[in-house]
Amino acid sequence: MALYLVRHGTTEWSLNGRHTSRTDLPLLPEGEEAAKLLASRLQDQKYAAVLTSPRQRAWHTAVLAGFPDATVTEDLVEWDYGDYEGITTPEIHRTDPDWSLWTSVTPGGEAAASVQERLTRVATAARERDGDTLAFSHGHSLCALAAVWLGLPVSEGRLFRLDTATVSMLDTHHGQPVVKHWNT
Repeated sequence: MALYLVRHGTTEWSLNGRHTSRTDLPLLPEGEEAAKLLASRLQDQKYAAVLTSPRQRAWHTAVLAGFPDATVTEDLVEWDYGDYEGITTPEIHRTDPDWSLWTSVTPGGEAAASVQERLTRVATAARERDGDTLAFSHGHSLCALAAVWLGLPVSEGRLFRLDTATVSMLDTHHGQPVVKHWNT
């Protein structure tokens, strides 16, 4: 009952550090190529469920990686950046110097409790499946999902870094939730 996490391929905004949640950007050509390369890494594994965020950058990554029938779920959307959508952290810090997605309130954005609730649904369902789960999603949401898997609040997702078009694996060891592979 492992949970495999795949962050989508590169987009224009992920390339330049702009916060992207609701804005539905396509993959760049290099993001598409990286997504295609994921197929060889994921194809030999059997999955009880394959899930994807509805944002085109995630579901297109799933399709290019060989999973065109992935189940779309809103539970895997990116943490909503509200008023900070489309701008970088340094730009945000000019007017809100102490802001952190992980520990601050984001004006017009999604509350940590909401993120915790929806990602708990993903983790719980993965644990209850008879087999592994593969999830295509976004950087902050997947880091937050790793925290939830480990029994931590979503704010502890701040301890993880996740690059585009990477695979990570959450598992258990001696009955304890663990990170088995990260950012590979």
